[in-house]
Amino acid sequence: MLFSKPLYQLIRPKNLNEFIGHDKAIKNLTPQNLILWGPPGIGKTTLAYILSEKWKKPFFEMSAVLSGKKEVKEILDKVTESGLQYILFIDEIHAFNRTQQNVFLKHLEEGKIILIGATTENPSFEVISPLISRCKIIKLEKLNQDNLKEILKRAIRFCEEKNIKIVYYEDFFEDITLFADGDARVLINTFENLIETLKKDEIVQITKEDFFDLINKNYYLYDKSYEEHYNLISAFHKSLRGSDPDASLYWLFRMLEAGENPRYILRRLIVCASEDVGNADPNALNIAINALHAFEFVGPPEGFLAIAQATLYIATCPKSNSVYKATKKVKKEIKDTGSLPVPLHLRNAVTDLMKKMGYGKDYKYPHDYDYHFIPQEYFPEGVKNKKFYEPGDIGFEKEIKKRMKWWEKLKKNY
Repeated sequence: MLFSKPLYQLIRPKNLNEFIGHDKAIKNLTPQNLILWGPPGIGKTTLAYILSEKWKKPFFEMSAVLSGKKEVKEILDKVTESGLQYILFIDEIHAFNRTQQNVFLKHLEEGKIILIGATTENPSFEVISPLISRCKIIKLEKLNQDNLKEILKRAIRFCEEKNIKIVYYEDFFEDITLFADGDARVLINTFENLIETLKKDEIVQITKEDFFDLINKNYYLYDKSYEEHYNLISAFHKSLRGSDPDASLYWLFRMLEAGENPRYILRRLIVCASEDVGNADPNALNIAINALHAFEFVGPPEGFLAIAQATLYIATCPKSNSVYKATKKVKKEIKDTGSLPVPLHLRNAVTDLMKKMGYGKDYKYPHDYDYHFIPQEYFPEGVKNKKFYEPGDIGFEKEIKKRMKWWEKLKKNY
């Protein structure tokens, strides 16, 4: 390593005046619980450090990806014993499960900590509502190219103060800031790699060829917030649907290696298990949900095996979209016919008045009949003899189709 610490840490701004790109979002912040929401590399961690200095509060930092119950308990015990109000900064707070997030509520209510959580995911979906209600959400946008150029100038000034002269080609600022795509950490890490690769004596000469050679060797094209994110998850889902286990595994690890949130991938596996496999193999949904639980319990990197196992299982399942088609049909029917009343015989007669009104009258209890089946009308008036679910001829749906045909025969005999 050329410097004593990573370069992005050495040039980190020390106050809000030096903090680039978020003037409106951070204006007039007073000591309070915050959730900083935005894409990677825009300064969420840096802002937490700056606020701890500004508010003159002691500071604890933890990563939800790397910390478990033990680490959380140790930090909260230290805070309690100190008698001081700490700022507790939790990076990737969305990586804590609901139970782990609940642990902080008591300390927030008692005022023992000021919580600053950082997340790349929408807090509405990833952070429990009791925490959201106690925090101010600060939406930080992607840095633009001008912002990145200012940060790069700061890095160059730092190098020159250390007697390292940086010489670069005419379009270097344009190329490297376009490449970083709003992520200051990518920008500075790439710049630092160039310095370490090209430094001779006390001069770094950066040519266009050197720059593109470096990024072609070291960069996975992946953007967790924008188009490439959706391109890769789309390729993953389509490979699962297309029953190609090898391609599914490839796209899975393209995402995991590039830092995608595993829970996002697991949600897609659960969706695919119902949308594209359905009752052709009902166990697919169990496998996907068990993979989620296994990952929550084990964590990365071992938990990635559970995701890979579920991926291979779902990719090799028989496929059916009958569940998906049935839900579309029934939603259309409800939209077309509106909120039709529940037939009286299907209502529960909870009170004497309800019984007098005919609630539950003439309902036939299926277990009182042969084969635990008796035909009766389960639809409301206006929606009769509708067929929404049509099982296919593959996998377990073959058995479901047989049962449904058998029930149809029984109906004709009554």
